[in-house]
Amino acid sequence: VNIGEIARLIQEKGLDHVKGMFEESGIKPGGWGLPVNWRGDEEKFKADLERLPKLAEAGAAIGCRRVFTWVISFSDERPFEENFKWHIARFRPIAEILKEHDCWLGLEFLGPKTIRQGHKYEFIYTLDGMLELCEAIGTGNVGLLLDSWHWYTSYGTIEEITKLKPEQVVYVHINDAPEGVPIDEQIDSIRRLPGETGVIDLIGFLRALKQIGYDGPVTPEPFSDKVRGLAPEEAASLMMRYLDEVWKKAEV
Repeated sequence: VNIGEIARLIQEKGLDHVKGMFEESGIKPGGWGLPVNWRGDEEKFKADLERLPKLAEAGAAIGCRRVFTWVISFSDERPFEENFKWHIARFRPIAEILKEHDCWLGLEFLGPKTIRQGHKYEFIYTLDGMLELCEAIGTGNVGLLLDSWHWYTSYGTIEEITKLKPEQVVYVHINDAPEGVPIDEQIDSIRRLPGETGVIDLIGFLRALKQIGYDGPVTPEPFSDKVRGLAPEEAASLMMRYLDEVWKKAEV
């Protein structure tokens, strides 16, 4: 959801009105993108931090407590250890504010090697690496935004998912990958709809999440030519057909 818009509507029309909008539409809000420019300069970061409590309060009020952002898998300025400490310094105050409102922060690692190539320093690009950062932040409410695409392109395994605790997974994205492209040559912006090619083992991926007890949202990201140019209703209908098929095969 657009958490800024939700907060505005609550202020203007009241919480009951906003809850009613979701109920009438048959929609359950799943999560919201972190509205903090944590990658920017200190002044902008602190200004956004000051606005975060009100937004977290709005999210909690409508039962939407899962917040997420993605972490760049390289740096041209900071070596790994320095970058690791920098990310802790940025994420810890964010997580502390979210925790005050019983919200969770999901961090997404970026798997493709093609993203990191040509840059001076590599950073986190695997599930285990991101879990280390979550643990180091130390607030107890930080976990993964686990994306099947980034899991696949980082050579992720089903076993590493089954070792997770449900609270370590805050949010889930699913996609498929193009056929005939080696893992190390996959391009982040060129993907396929869930189950379109079967290159990514979405059946095993979803079954593993069910096995550990994950009960949160599973959201597709339509990085696909099949939906570009379609009207929103047509794109949603097409996406739902692919999702339904994957759901049936996975029996989740």
